[in-house]
Amino acid sequence: MTHFAVLAPPFPSHVRAIEALAAELLDRGHRVTWVHQPEVRSLLRDPRIRFEAVGTDRARPGALAAMIDRAARPGGPLGLSRVIRDVADNTDLLCHEAPSVLRRLRVDAVIADEMEAAGGLLARALGLPCVSVACALPVHREPRLPLPVMHWGLARDEAGLHLNHHSTRAYDWLMRPHARVIARHAEAFGLPPLASLADCVSPLAIVSQTAGAFDFPREAAPAHLHHVGPLRPRGQAAAAWPPEWAPPSGRPFVFASLGTLQGGRFGLLRRIARACHAEGASLLLAHCDRLDAAQAEALQRAGAIWVTGFAPQQEAIARADVVVTHAGLNTVMDALAAGKPMLLLPIAFDQPGVAARVVHAGAGVRVLPLLASVAALRRGLRALLSDPSYAQRARALGEHVRAAGGTPRAADIVESVVSPLAGAPAREAEGATA
Repeated sequence: MTHFAVLAPPFPSHVRAIEALAAELLDRGHRVTWVHQPEVRSLLRDPRIRFEAVGTDRARPGALAAMIDRAARPGGPLGLSRVIRDVADNTDLLCHEAPSVLRRLRVDAVIADEMEAAGGLLARALGLPCVSVACALPVHREPRLPLPVMHWGLARDEAGLHLNHHSTRAYDWLMRPHARVIARHAEAFGLPPLASLADCVSPLAIVSQTAGAFDFPREAAPAHLHHVGPLRPRGQAAAAWPPEWAPPSGRPFVFASLGTLQGGRFGLLRRIARACHAEGASLLLAHCDRLDAAQAEALQRAGAIWVTGFAPQQEAIARADVVVTHAGLNTVMDALAAGKPMLLLPIAFDQPGVAARVVHAGAGVRVLPLLASVAALRRGLRALLSDPSYAQRARALGEHVRAAGGTPRAADIVESVVSPLAGAPAREAEGATA
């Protein structure tokens, strides 16, 4: 059996997806060790996953929560710069300290989140087979595809190509601190020049949480890019549905969540509650424990029928007529799998790109958060509730999501590409430090 090391960013949505894949591999008799700074251990739920801490000498209590808070609300340019430094610091830490850990553990292969460059770097440096997991939109670049952080659609003319080209240059300029870390470690490890996340993905297999029909048409998709749909624990029993959350008959039911990072945006959530109330919809709102009791009560006064920290998401989506979401990939894939139309409020990261793909498919309406007045949200809700074509397209796309294979197919792919190559001990990485 194969011993896998996982290298991934410490964000809950990414952890949940790769943890589901890890659980499937564990069920098949493999071993999995998660490698990161000590506080990341608290994010793991499956006790079978071994955890190996790095950076213990520089770990500060509360550093992980502070980093997640900065990612949730970066603020202006200085705040965004701090978030980019956090990303670069994590990659630097792993590249400095994980090589000796992976050699000591005698891991056979690496599972690397595409958003953590250290996974691909270390696999190359140590001569280990690697599978990349796209928990967010795949980072593979093509001229006609806007980067995942951009909110527009596929380039169809020279103006679109020009926009993509210059926006990519601007993005790469902002990401220079991370690029410098990648380039420095690539050189230290004796690797060819590397500078971006896209440079560090696996040449063997990329497992994406999307469905092929969901993505924009690609002209040069890598042959080893596999769309498997959402990574969820197999055989997970449906969560109990509180009887007090039974929607009143004759009223549309709306489920709203802005995810684990963005759930504390009280002003936006209050406008959502007011819009749902004005449109006669029963709203279940989950703020992911980002609000206090006074704020939750204020949301109920604004029109939400139920306000909770966390709701059983898949069960809530299954009951909903409309899902209001920040366009996080996990929530969007769950909504499509259930065939539910979405009101999309993309805030950060790859959420603009995810929302653009839903709009392209005709399965939702997008409202940019800065323009999300109560009136704009009401118009979006009214369109989704009155025009059945949105739900029809969501159901059609949901067929592709459900047929993509999910976690079992992802594990099949991992085994198929890793098993023939695994077993050789990790080599000494040139320049690798303990």
